[in-house]
Amino acid sequence: MAKRRRLTAAPLLAEPAVTPPASSPGRRPPIAEVAAEAAATSALEEMAQRFERARAEGRMIQPLPLEVVQADYLVRDRLGIEEEAQTALIASIRARGQQVPIEVVALEDGRYGLISGWRRLAALRTLHAETGDPVYATVLALLRRPADAPEAYLAMVEENEIRVGLSYYERARIAARAVAAGVFSDDTEALQILFAAASRPRRSKIGSFLHIVRALDADLRFPAAIPERLGLRLATALLADKTLATRIARALQDSPPERAEDELALLNRLSTPAPAATPGQGSVTDAAIRDRTTPAARPDSTPVPPIVTYEPGRDRITITGPGINAALARRLRAWLAKGE
Repeated sequence: MAKRRRLTAAPLLAEPAVTPPASSPGRRPPIAEVAAEAAATSALEEMAQRFERARAEGRMIQPLPLEVVQADYLVRDRLGIEEEAQTALIASIRARGQQVPIEVVALEDGRYGLISGWRRLAALRTLHAETGDPVYATVLALLRRPADAPEAYLAMVEENEIRVGLSYYERARIAARAVAAGVFSDDTEALQILFAAASRPRRSKIGSFLHIVRALDADLRFPAAIPERLGLRLATALLADKTLATRIARALQDSPPERAEDELALLNRLSTPAPAATPGQGSVTDAAIRDRTTPAARPDSTPVPPIVTYEPGRDRITITGPGINAALARRLRAWLAKGE
């Protein structure tokens, strides 16, 4: 006889088994969330610091409104804008936008002083004035922090030397203006700092052009066109004849040149010394040399001393200026013969 199973009632108060809920795959413990937020905040702060360093070090390009850029912050080394080149630059910016940023230094009241990029700034201002397009209302710029004014002038000169070489006159002019503005104590300091990368002979030539700048800057119309050889001869002539600058200025006023070629021809004619005597007419080695030069006088009637130059590479001494005549040649030859 089969056994019957005894049925027992399940305890009514027994606690049901509780299955722990599965953790949400997207939810993290509170400590992990705090750590993640701290890491994100740190990353943002580091990025902000990097941006600020890049901006301060001049490595970050930033747009600036045209009106906040002061173009005359420095005395410009460029004498003017060459129309053909500027037209090409305007066409390039119109077609492709500004490709190369300008360089500025922060001033007070939210303004910026222009260090380099004068032609680009002028081109954008021309386009904005012509079109009114807001795309031309800002200029891309790099913020520089020059230690002082000499460093700012050096940055301007170097940028122009690299992109488009300056003429000897323009180099001398910026040195003269910087000295006049008190940026440098004298010509020697200006030349050594502004053109430190140039050779000593090149700096010497720029220094010679300083005489032209100071004597004729207000009268010349095409000074940047003066070539090296003519400029050096003109500088020597200006030092030797104190009336030459006045005569050149008067000639330019009486017949203003329309082309650079006309002005150069006038400068060449007035700065060329009288032709040397031929052997048949006499020479410095000929006792029969003729006196063809009349000493010039200063406004105060003080005689102008002659200019003596020495060329080591050619072992030659040259004496130029008023007062060089047959009598002086004879005395000089006699003095040399004595070996004194």
